[in-house]
Amino acid sequence: MASSLPVILDGDPGLDDAVAWLLAFASPDELDVLALTTVHGNVGLDLTTHNAGVTLALAGADVPVYAGADRPLVRPALTAAQVHGESGLPARHLPRPRRGPEAEHAVNFIVKVVRERPGELTLVATGPLTNLALAFRLAPDLPGLVREVVWMGGSTQQGNRTPAAEFNALADPHAAKIVLESGARLRIFGLNVTMRAVATPERVERLRSLGNRAGVVSAELLTFYAGVYRERYGLPGGALHDPLAVAAVLRPDLCRMQPMNVQVETQEGLNCGRTVCDLYGVTGQPANAQVAVSVDDVAFFELLAERLARLP
Repeated sequence: MASSLPVILDGDPGLDDAVAWLLAFASPDELDVLALTTVHGNVGLDLTTHNAGVTLALAGADVPVYAGADRPLVRPALTAAQVHGESGLPARHLPRPRRGPEAEHAVNFIVKVVRERPGELTLVATGPLTNLALAFRLAPDLPGLVREVVWMGGSTQQGNRTPAAEFNALADPHAAKIVLESGARLRIFGLNVTMRAVATPERVERLRSLGNRAGVVSAELLTFYAGVYRERYGLPGGALHDPLAVAAVLRPDLCRMQPMNVQVETQEGLNCGRTVCDLYGVTGQPANAQVAVSVDDVAFFELLAERLARLP
């Protein structure tokens, strides 16, 4: 039997990050989660770091948490509290974190562990890419030592925070540019596929009926989320953006991927944060990423429900 894949989960929980991380912890045969590294994003760094501890407690897991960048490289900080609630985890009866963050900064931790295990580690990023960009700048050898970067961010089409830009890309476009141009092996799961992976009322009820705390809390979080998505997008539930990225590490066949050149707009203006995806190869530039272009949302949700049922 193959050994599980060592991963670092980097994100900004946020309710869909939390569900994504629960999925990872529920899949120990495939994923060996070495640590959680937190970044600014959906809410401020103090809250994303606290929420990482809450998620660990929900999963019944015990890995270190490292707090990372509290702001973007250049632009003012954004949050998405209007989508994720002021706390980032709008659910009742959440457990308290069992441990606080480590003293070491997330970026230093990433550099150290990737260098210790060259070619082995996958970095699964479900928030702004500030931590990864700082690591790649601090240690220019790192992109060649990482096994893969998997990012939930961007889109081949429209945005969600602005008409042009997806939130994770807009929250630090300069960081996204560094990672996109780093030469690291990269898979991207953007809004063009994640908006098709919707937590409908029936799917949320299935999670609630699992009967465990992880299922009940996930259902409560996704019920909160659904209100925003019905009002803003006319969808019957919230899109499972970050869980899809983790699921695709577990099951690469869930999404059809296409190699393409991806750049990000860093200039202020209407298109700031837009990921410009060369879908048809019109620029002649070499591909720097594998980009998801379709998803089997039924198989994805079956995987999510089956795995969350394994948790406490």
